[in-house]
Amino acid sequence: MPRQAAARGDITTVDYPVPVQWPAPGKHCICIVSDFFLPRLGGVELHQYQLAQCLRLLGHKVIVVTGSYGLGNARQGVRYLAGVKVYYCPQIAFHNQVSVPTLFAFWPLFRNICVRERVDIVHGHQTTSPMAHECLCFASSFGLRTVYTDHSLFGFANAAAVHVNKLMKFTLAGVDHVICVSHTLKENLVLRARLSPGAVSTIPNALDHARFRPAPPPAAPPAAVVSSEGAAPARVNIVVLSRLVYRKGIDLIVDVIPSVCARFPHVNFIIGGDGPKRVRLEEMRERHALQDRVELLGEVAQADVRSVLVRGDVFLNCSLTESFCIAILEAVACGLYVVSTRVGGVPEILPPSFISFAEPAVESVLAATLDAVPRAAARDPTRMHEFVARHYSWHAVAARTAAVYDAVVAAPRRSLGWRLRRYAAIGPFSGPIMAGVIALASVVLAVLELVWPRRDIELVPVPAENDRGPGAWDDWTDPATGRDVLEFDPLLGKITEPRR
Repeated sequence: MPRQAAARGDITTVDYPVPVQWPAPGKHCICIVSDFFLPRLGGVELHQYQLAQCLRLLGHKVIVVTGSYGLGNARQGVRYLAGVKVYYCPQIAFHNQVSVPTLFAFWPLFRNICVRERVDIVHGHQTTSPMAHECLCFASSFGLRTVYTDHSLFGFANAAAVHVNKLMKFTLAGVDHVICVSHTLKENLVLRARLSPGAVSTIPNALDHARFRPAPPPAAPPAAVVSSEGAAPARVNIVVLSRLVYRKGIDLIVDVIPSVCARFPHVNFIIGGDGPKRVRLEEMRERHALQDRVELLGEVAQADVRSVLVRGDVFLNCSLTESFCIAILEAVACGLYVVSTRVGGVPEILPPSFISFAEPAVESVLAATLDAVPRAAARDPTRMHEFVARHYSWHAVAARTAAVYDAVVAAPRRSLGWRLRRYAAIGPFSGPIMAGVIALASVVLAVLELVWPRRDIELVPVPAENDRGPGAWDDWTDPATGRDVLEFDPLLGKITEPRR
């Protein structure tokens, strides 16, 4: 319970021994920023969470800043997820958890967090996160070191891509270093944002392979079904786990399934995920009377992904664009043979013995799937799992990311004049505008320092020696009420106790 309490208006501020891991000597305090984080599930969210956990094991202090979640933005304030301190800030989301761009309006709160937590490095994630762009711009102006990780491929031709690429030029012009999850994505981003290839590193995604193990082998091989025409082959299940949206190639899957089922009577499909394309799958199943051959699971919780994968023999991925597909790693770790479209960074992930490629066209995907069905019986799930465990470790990703942090901190600081020249060179029209925005940002920070000096911001207390380390104070829920013990009040800049 709190050691001290003092009333201030309607809110009681509490002097808690704040549960954080203080950085070890020679380590850094890292602030990971993105609109997308747990409890939302996805590749970007899990990447940040796993990276934070492994960085903590290396002795770094890690906090996460993201937007509010839940019905009516109920998840706000400070939460602790397995020891990682998360600030769920009161941002307004207008689509798919993307926050409304505020330019400078979020800066006072984010400045308070950075000063309070003694942040050294701000690490933003994902192109489509306005919060990441704003915080990276703030950190550069505030004198903090900045790193950005990109997870998505974008084109050059359509209007949305043109605007996104211009935004990336603006944001990354002041970032110290950039990380991409595949070599294909690195080439794409270097062209889109006009970056020097030397300022971009490739660090692939990884997998918690302990959570994705193959099913134990059966005591005896399944007996063949004998009919008047002879022994029938063993049942083969093809698994699809994906958001049911256009970008994931669901239209290709709709056209491929009837042909595969007609060619192989012993093949069934298990499809997990939800989205607007589910209607097309249901219509296809009804039209071809495949209710007993095509199983639609709906949305699958992350904890249940392995239980779905181990039911299968072949994993089918028909994405139209993909920088790095973690779902493929999960499938291979569970011992499934993979059929995938040859797009983005997917060809970089696995050796040819584990995967068959197809072009994003119905005929090509169908041919690759038909060819994979007999191959599934010859796969070695144990060997596949060991390959993933050896080559895709989150500890290795964290170590390589920490090396980027060390290089960024060791580099000389860039002056305001250098940054203004860098922004002005972006383009003849947009360059001067962006340089003006950066100059205005310096004025905004000077005003904030006058109105709310950093000396008046309460710093996070350093925990005692026996309180440091991963796992300390993982649970901060009152067992009597089920409510969080701690909340963050942005007006006071303090950890507060919720009123009962």
